[in-house]
Amino acid sequence: MLGNDGEHALTRRTLLGAAVLGGVSLVTACGSGQRGELRYWNLFSGGDGDTMKAMLADYRAAHPQVRLRDVTLEWGDRYYTKLAMASAAERAPDVAALHLGRLPAFAPGGLIDPIDPDLLRRAGIGAEHFPKGLWRRSHHDGRLFAIPLDTHPFVQYFNVEICREAGLLDEDDVLRPPKGPEELRAQLRATKRVTGSHGLVLETAGDGVVPWRLFWTLYRQAGGNLLTPDGKRSAFDEAKVRSILEYLQSLHAEGLTSTGLDADGAIALFSSERGGFFWQGEWEVRTFQEAEIPFSMMRFPGLFGPPLAEADSHAFVLPHQPERTEQQQLLIYEFAAHLLRNSARWASGGHIPAFLPVTSSPEYTRMRPQSLYRSVIDDVQLDPEVWFAGSGSRMWTELTAILGPVMDERMSVGAGVAAMRRVLQDLLDTPNPVE
Repeated sequence: MLGNDGEHALTRRTLLGAAVLGGVSLVTACGSGQRGELRYWNLFSGGDGDTMKAMLADYRAAHPQVRLRDVTLEWGDRYYTKLAMASAAERAPDVAALHLGRLPAFAPGGLIDPIDPDLLRRAGIGAEHFPKGLWRRSHHDGRLFAIPLDTHPFVQYFNVEICREAGLLDEDDVLRPPKGPEELRAQLRATKRVTGSHGLVLETAGDGVVPWRLFWTLYRQAGGNLLTPDGKRSAFDEAKVRSILEYLQSLHAEGLTSTGLDADGAIALFSSERGGFFWQGEWEVRTFQEAEIPFSMMRFPGLFGPPLAEADSHAFVLPHQPERTEQQQLLIYEFAAHLLRNSARWASGGHIPAFLPVTSSPEYTRMRPQSLYRSVIDDVQLDPEVWFAGSGSRMWTELTAILGPVMDERMSVGAGVAAMRRVLQDLLDTPNPVE
């Protein structure tokens, strides 16, 4: 149903559908509707939360005429349900953080409003300031709906001293990237001989994200697609999936990888220097700096093809409001522009700034190890563009519950492949609850 302005009118069905997106109760927030006041919702906790608060303090100091009211909510489906319900009830904040992978769930039902590119340019922001892939994913049906803040890719951490003793570093103390899966296996064997424990530490249990992110990294390297280009049918390549899962399971069978660890357990094990390698998102950089271990980082190596890596992107969006003036939009765009121009501080936690003037700046280039995997920004692989994908989504939860057990041999590869196929088809058969 379309309103007079051509946008999707928010109906009772949309309101109920928004609840289905995350499955928790309605929580609302009052929109500001006033010049000089800005309400901002985000989902940043831990080190990211501290950094965001510092960036907001800088904004307040530079813009004393603006009353900024920020709210931090719990990461994942709870955040997205609250945001969806507030938008559906027309009681949304002025601006909010959203993962680009979640855009297909929010834009079709009118839960977020399109961004005016001309007004955005008046704030000094345009397409030329972002990687082409992230800018493309900021659109839906040809309209701009998001302003990317960063990208956070799957990366490889390694213990420098362990890898040096294992003979894996070059004359400049740089890790030699493996040329394919068997070279990686050899590297893991070498580091296991040094540690006497593990070659690779990774999360395969709990409610974390590594099993999906690792699978999607390798599957995309191999040229695999889950869906047809229109996102309506399965393109599940069983041969590629089986090959990847058999390889990952074989690493565990040889005793080269950790087993049954959740995210906290994997972090603790690598921090205790009982593994040469650690696979995770880049956001743990501060954790290992504070642990004072000799680590470094690199973009995830190309094992089954080019060195592509799974990623998502934090972005700014306009939650739906029935009336938003040009003046209010400019206030929001200037707020986003301020954070983008100062996103070198955001990069200190590991995320790659999406704003290219910062990503190419001397300040960011000098950051170690944060800038060492910067090149992946042009090759990041976001989730398929469907409503059930993206950070903290149903697809992540349901596929991770299969992939983790396969990786550490609690489930056979054959059973895992069949279960993945069923989950994917079930998701495809479920309509977007807010479209």
